[in-house]
Amino acid sequence: MMIADSVRAIWCREFQREEISVDDDFFALGGNSLIMIRIQGAFIEELGVEVPMDQLFLNTTVASISAYIESLRTVAP
Repeated sequence: MMIADSVRAIWCREFQREEISVDDDFFALGGNSLIMIRIQGAFIEELGVEVPMDQLFLNTTVASISAYIESLRTVAP
């Protein structure tokens, strides 16, 4: 499964939505700090990556945060 698919599945679950586009904006979807913290925790538990809060604020779509996570994986030993 691609990173974007996993990220989108996490977002769908946390936003309690059937479908979210890779280009939907976190804040436009109604995202708030509690949802952001739950998503951050899910990234650690399910994807094995720790995404700093500032990166979640900078990368507000599934596509952009997925690209960020992929960049972490290519740098990690």
